[in-house]
Amino acid sequence: MMEMLSEAPPAPLLVKLAAEADLPSRYGQFRLYAFESPSDGKEYAAVVHGDVFNEDGVPVRLHSECFTGDVMGSLRCDCREQLEAALEFVAKAPRGAVVYLRQEGRGIGLANKVRAYALQDRGLDTVEANLALGFKDDQRRYDIAADILRLLGMRSVYLLTNNPSKQVGLERLGIPVLGRIPLRIAPNEHNAFYLDTKRRKSGHLL
Repeated sequence: MMEMLSEAPPAPLLVKLAAEADLPSRYGQFRLYAFESPSDGKEYAAVVHGDVFNEDGVPVRLHSECFTGDVMGSLRCDCREQLEAALEFVAKAPRGAVVYLRQEGRGIGLANKVRAYALQDRGLDTVEANLALGFKDDQRRYDIAADILRLLGMRSVYLLTNNPSKQVGLERLGIPVLGRIPLRIAPNEHNAFYLDTKRRKSGHLL
């Protein structure tokens, strides 16, 4: 089992390591870590390639759960393509990790995400749909992700993301981010407007 770095924050962590095992996958060989969070009752996961403990500049993808994209292969977003690209990148690197966060629909949950889809079918973009349902554009949080990175023992990271807000969020929580590694995904006819909205309204660097 892993040990935490001595400079871990004194505040109680929001997650605890529950289990770990090897995970051979179509992308490469990983170590799978399962985490439990008493703060919200959810389970989280991370797959790690190579030795990340006490290392600087570890490539990391913080991936928010997307049932429609990751599991069902939806063409309305690019989530599955980003997840697969991150897994391929990490598997080829000397070390790296993908953290899977339970934040469906940018944090609004699956049912509300489907409600947002229905509003988008009527002409609203993703930001307008979330606002119409009474949510912020993006409800995601990164405190649990930060604690997972601490438990895995990383000293600093490079983020595999097109979203600068993830870097800002982690840095505010005391995780040093050395830079951003973009994930370039070609649009399709179903998600081109969605990706353009992320670029124009959410600041994604596409």
